[in-house]
Amino acid sequence: MSRLMISISGIRGIIGETLTPDAVVKYAAAYGTFVGPGKVIVGRDSRVSGPMMHHAVVAGLQAVGCTPVDVGICPTPTVEFATRRHGETGGIIITASHNPIQWNALKLLNKDGLFLNADQGNRVIEIASTEKFKYVSYNELGKYETFTNAIQEHQEAVLNLPYIDVPALQKRRFKVVIDGVNGAGSVCMPEFLQKLGCEVVAINCTPDGIFPHTPEPVPENLTQLCESVKKNNADIGFAVDPDADRLAIVSEKGIPLGEEYTLALAIKFLLMKKRGPVVINASTSLASEDIARKFGVDVIRTKVGEIHVTQKLLEINAVIGGEGNGGIILPDVHPGRDAVVGIALTLQALLESGKTISQLKSSLPQYEIVKLKLELGDADPKTILNKLIERHAQEKIDQIDGVKFLGNRTWVQVRASNTEPIVRIMAEAPTAQDAQMLGEKYLQEIRSLI
Repeated sequence: MSRLMISISGIRGIIGETLTPDAVVKYAAAYGTFVGPGKVIVGRDSRVSGPMMHHAVVAGLQAVGCTPVDVGICPTPTVEFATRRHGETGGIIITASHNPIQWNALKLLNKDGLFLNADQGNRVIEIASTEKFKYVSYNELGKYETFTNAIQEHQEAVLNLPYIDVPALQKRRFKVVIDGVNGAGSVCMPEFLQKLGCEVVAINCTPDGIFPHTPEPVPENLTQLCESVKKNNADIGFAVDPDADRLAIVSEKGIPLGEEYTLALAIKFLLMKKRGPVVINASTSLASEDIARKFGVDVIRTKVGEIHVTQKLLEINAVIGGEGNGGIILPDVHPGRDAVVGIALTLQALLESGKTISQLKSSLPQYEIVKLKLELGDADPKTILNKLIERHAQEKIDQIDGVKFLGNRTWVQVRASNTEPIVRIMAEAPTAQDAQMLGEKYLQEIRSLI
């Protein structure tokens, strides 16, 4: 039996094991009790378990007097956008993001379309654990509404950005392959690309939730997309995760750029149009930081997690932000990771540069990141991190998230997992070999401390 994973942003688990209808109704009712009566936007990805989850969420919300507004199968950023525009009290996204097919989850939003912060999330957890639900009588039950225009409104907001030249893109007519992994992006991305005038080759764009490959859009899972780009002589390939908030790019040569360069390309393009601070998380590549520095703007790093990036972005009025997993946050549309935004910015950058996507990537600072992990057994991760800090006291250390040792165009970050007895080690350097050596060095050092 898997453990039901409960966090400030919602619940996640395996269908038929810990993520049961009872658990979903309970958590939806707790959320509804917290936000109070009013309209709650509800959307989902295309997972097989989606309809069951949807019915349970609707029941839990209605039971405490909330009116669920069903926006159907659509990307996570679409639900966030619709919540910000139409939600009276908040929103719920039914998605397990890039997790395998047997998983599903609830992601909880406030009325501004942002993920709950720690205080808000903990309050929902408290209500659920104590079962202090504010159930209402028959004549106060929430109604049920549908809204079918959410995707169109979201797309229009992106198409209307002043720095996206739709007529010029339509004239250029890029040939694009899109891999929707049979997820929520399948109902949005091919149509959006057509609106941008692209000749579209759609693969895995049947929104049935049957993932044709491991759904996380990392290079090792993009083999089919790479082959299709080459076969079709396409200008570029795009891949999204099942809820379409993360975007990966494949070059015209059929080579993945790496998720970090989705964000780096977007930051460079936007800063050519408008200047202002940039917010990224502590694990994001130096490439994005180097680009921002060249434009003379401040770069602020936060803890890993979209809510941390978003909160800081809004606090300092940043012009763009994101995470190195292919998640671009553009506040001109809404403050959340958004693959629709990412596609538009990338194609406009490609258009204006007159270069191929390979040439565009080559013009950016070049770095490689490696990711390692080490099982700790019974060892205390806090003790190990403290010993590392003592050993490297003379070095430049950043403790925004875990412990990060900063070098000259290099860094190593060590973070303890919140769910497993392991530490994760990320290392970045100008070459993959240097990054691997750096990561292995710290892995061996940690092993000696266990």
